[in-house]
Amino acid sequence: MTDRKLGDVANRFLFENERVRIWEMDLAPGECSAFHEHRLPYVLCIVEGESIDADLEDGRTIHIPVEPGKFLYVPAGGRETAVNRSPVRFREILIELKEA
Repeated sequence: MTDRKLGDVANRFLFENERVRIWEMDLAPGECSAFHEHRLPYVLCIVEGESIDADLEDGRTIHIPVEPGKFLYVPAGGRETAVNRSPVRFREILIELKEA
């Protein structure tokens, strides 16, 4: 693991209660998120975009095609930077599922 400083999982915090934390990720073409860690599982709700890349801590990149209105489940674990290398805005709502 690297000693890089960890940031938030998305760029805008929206809501929290005892069960969930909800964030919005909004990246223009060419923008990237903070380097972050998925400490808990997430449900991602795609609002806009055609793809997003996850630049992983080990140097690999995962290219993820997306479609507005679709949902993705992301298990806990892993550190990454989200990068929008597509020509269109990427936007999603991240629902962080707290352990019960």
